[in-house]
Amino acid sequence: MLLLISPDSVEEALDCAKAAEHLDIVDVKKPDEGSLGANYPWVIRAIREAVPAAKPVSATLGDVPFKPGTVAQAALGAVVSGATYIKVGLYGCTTPEQGVEVMRGVVRAVKEYRPEALVVASGYADAHRIGCVNPLALPDIAARSGADAAMLDTAIKDGSRLFDHVPPDTCAEFVRLAHAAGLLAALAGSVKEADLGTLTGIGTDIVGVRGAVCEGGDRDAGRIQPGLVAAFRAEMDRQAREHAARVPAAN
Repeated sequence: MLLLISPDSVEEALDCAKAAEHLDIVDVKKPDEGSLGANYPWVIRAIREAVPAAKPVSATLGDVPFKPGTVAQAALGAVVSGATYIKVGLYGCTTPEQGVEVMRGVVRAVKEYRPEALVVASGYADAHRIGCVNPLALPDIAARSGADAAMLDTAIKDGSRLFDHVPPDTCAEFVRLAHAAGLLAALAGSVKEADLGTLTGIGTDIVGVRGAVCEGGDRDAGRIQPGLVAAFRAEMDRQAREHAARVPAAN
């Protein structure tokens, strides 16, 4: 399982760089603009320069409306700025068809510029609260549009968490559907260390966190702490070892 950490500034990215050995992907977002709020192109560029070259940089395009052309242009801006994972929050898409239309534009814009870049169709575990597409529709949307991964996060950051809205068995089905379509499966949404055993067990490919590695657990007011990143990774590795030890015994 890969660990994705989301700094919201160059200063926080430098903190991530201090813990680079413990994380896999540096994700650029702007939390005060939403769950998947987009940051400025120059911030993406600066963060790309601040973290080790071997670490992929991901960028969110925002909690986007159903405006495929607008979102495609944003996607090109992100990949030109140095991101190699492009995440799209399908906030304004109320049907799978709308989601596919938005994502096809993103995929074309990104892949024509950088074919090796990865495109992530992101939805929301609490979709019922905002009226967007059902979480279990995301793998199909991603597959039909040519994206590389499907992701779930939470839209409303009010203290509720991923499993409050999509219980572990539903998350497992999300992962299964993504894998059946040849996609990576990413999960986020106020994920805590205590969730890592479940996330490991269902085969999650990427776990995204911010609050869990911020001072005071506060994704907005807190700052990413290298020591918390290291501790989170240590727990991930422990859960992976325990899971690997259990699997042969079950077969």
